[in-house]
Amino acid sequence: MAYSVETLDDVDQRNDLSLEPLFNVILLNDDHHSDLYVIEMLSRLFFISPAQGFRHAIEVDTTGRTIVLTCELPQAEFARDQIHAYGADPRCKSSAGSMSAVLEPAESAK
Repeated sequence: MAYSVETLDDVDQRNDLSLEPLFNVILLNDDHHSDLYVIEMLSRLFFISPAQGFRHAIEVDTTGRTIVLTCELPQAEFARDQIHAYGADPRCKSSAGSMSAVLEPAESAK
């Protein structure tokens, strides 16, 4: 029985080829959703703690955007679609629907 010996370079090259690109799911700010809405939505959709949800709410309010998740494209698309389907904020009369989210390629770690 013959065995082949892989070098570390072979393993690294195989692992590099098998990695899918990652995408950031970015929640965008608007004036029609409260901080409580953001905290609640992120907790229910992504199992983010209320403290983490609060940090995202502050970041989206002050910078206009916050990265809520980084994952492969199919999961990122599903997460974005979940945000878009979450619905209006009952705390804000001007809220007519869900918040917006976009996908952007995550920066490579290389």
